[in-house]
Amino acid sequence: MACSRIHFNLNLRFPSDAAPIASTCHSPSRLSLSLSHSPLFTTTPKIAYSSAPRRTCGAVCSQMTMEEKPLSENRMLVYVPPRPLIKHWVSVLRNEQTPCPIFRNAMAELGRLLMYEASRDWLPTVSGEIQSPMGVASVEFIDPREPVAVIPILRAGLAPAEHASSILPATKTYHLGISRDGETLQPTIYLNKLPGKFPEGSKVFVVDPMLATGGTIVAAVSLLKERGVGNKQIKVISAVSAPPALQKLSEQFPGLHVYTGIIDPEVNEKGFIIPGLGDAGDRSFGTDT
Repeated sequence: MACSRIHFNLNLRFPSDAAPIASTCHSPSRLSLSLSHSPLFTTTPKIAYSSAPRRTCGAVCSQMTMEEKPLSENRMLVYVPPRPLIKHWVSVLRNEQTPCPIFRNAMAELGRLLMYEASRDWLPTVSGEIQSPMGVASVEFIDPREPVAVIPILRAGLAPAEHASSILPATKTYHLGISRDGETLQPTIYLNKLPGKFPEGSKVFVVDPMLATGGTIVAAVSLLKERGVGNKQIKVISAVSAPPALQKLSEQFPGLHVYTGIIDPEVNEKGFIIPGLGDAGDRSFGTDT
């Protein structure tokens, strides 16, 4: 199998719970990646994607340094949380012997964990005082006046979005149906329950378990942009991602944040992530389309 040549520039600071992501080859594309870790702001490794081409491109290599370089706010950031539970549920999903009910439960658990990670320092809050059984306490609540919009992309996105309301105190769910042509791999929108316009400042989770070729997720985010949602107000939740989709998102939506369970190296000619986990929709619902 052919393997493209890319450069990885890794700028790392490792806390006890972070692990480096392996450099691997993938289907042809030209990327410049930098992975950094800043314990001052998050405990999640961040990959900043840039579509700028390089003049020379040798074999896959990595340059590891201990200094920390600031990331541009206009870069798309990809977060792969180094949590044992996330790794566990990704492993359950990968197993071809995992039966449908367990697969769907694993996808729901993974989605819950990724949304929890993505919610950190992002949700609006209100402060005040309440009377506890032992005295007055200063408290802070998630502001119920600003619900987070959760948009599962049907049908595969239903499972990872299942527990959204259990971790987010205030949500609104809008369904978006997008199918992909098996030959051309082009997306077709068959259901759109999005509002004509989102309120200013709305925060949105787009849930699509497989970011493979990028056609589906680009179509979904484009619809949000048309309805007044800024790139930095959108967070994408995905079980498995691949470089072609991440590159398209980076080129078209700078400032976007993607939270994914794992990044796999390539996409095959049929548009499936390798090694991936198969067809997430079919495995979640016990069908074979």
